[in-house]
Amino acid sequence: MWKGKLGPEHIEGEAGKAVARRIEALSAIGCNLLRFAVPDTKAAETLGTLASGVSMPLCADIHFDYRIALRCLDFPIAKLRINPGNIGRKNRVEAVLSKAAAKKVPVRIGVNAGSLPPALREKLEDGRIGRAEALAEAALEEAAVFEEFGFTDFVVSMKASGIADTIKANRLFRRRSAAPLHIGVTEAGPLVAGSVRSAAALLPLLAEGIGDTLRVSLSDTMENEVIAAREILNAAAEAGCTRAPKGALIISCPLCGRNGFDTHAFTGRWMKRLYALEKPLTIAVMGCAVNGPGEAKHADLGITGAGNKVLIFGHGKVIRTINADDADKAFEEELCKL
Repeated sequence: MWKGKLGPEHIEGEAGKAVARRIEALSAIGCNLLRFAVPDTKAAETLGTLASGVSMPLCADIHFDYRIALRCLDFPIAKLRINPGNIGRKNRVEAVLSKAAAKKVPVRIGVNAGSLPPALREKLEDGRIGRAEALAEAALEEAAVFEEFGFTDFVVSMKASGIADTIKANRLFRRRSAAPLHIGVTEAGPLVAGSVRSAAALLPLLAEGIGDTLRVSLSDTMENEVIAAREILNAAAEAGCTRAPKGALIISCPLCGRNGFDTHAFTGRWMKRLYALEKPLTIAVMGCAVNGPGEAKHADLGITGAGNKVLIFGHGKVIRTINADDADKAFEEELCKL
């Protein structure tokens, strides 16, 4: 999700070039779709202009006014996200779906606890149904509307801020529908807390084969959302649940009493470059020359050091020993050989 508002001033001149560069950088580290909030028709036109100028598929997030969705469909957007429950009457949903079908644009049904249909909200408030059950039931009802109109190119998301509700809602939905699912914990929190909470909710679902796309929703940068999502997928792959995403797996040491190499600084400098790699490489940034090549002997490429000397190694064997000032240059040279 793009953080902040997008206006005409953001897509013109140098500001527009900066936005385009950031979008391309997000694509390079593994983002496959970028969603923008579209609160009015002016924003729809701005998004449409942007969609014409970048390679990243862009999704329009629509609430309340179905006419905004119709306007978005005049442009080359890749996807719509709507909550049919707050779009209004069925004929408005039908109008959006009819145009989306004609344009071959898929739609995400987005359901959350804050916009449940009145009947389900009443049941939730008086305790006759739990939050997870309400989310799943709302999603099933909305999917049935789409299918009633003959529209099948959709994905469903049920966003809850609780781990247990997220897991349960998706399990309940999957038992009754084979529709693709977009999974995630909404309002998960700041970087560390949100990443942990998202992993706790998503890993069990991925282990069960539930989830076709995902987002990690953080009170942090878009880049860190993408990186956190990739690491959750890496963790799921290590556990044998899914295939690993393309690109690098980074392993690195914390600081400790044996530390002789500034792993924090080096990882910070190289992180985005490494996540942009196409090859499925394991990269190790280790804190000491004693344990580095041994503990990370499985790594395709690693770096460590002590004092003014830095070691670059691969598969447990030292490739080069250089001065610390030459570490980045030497590392890049070896990386380019892989």
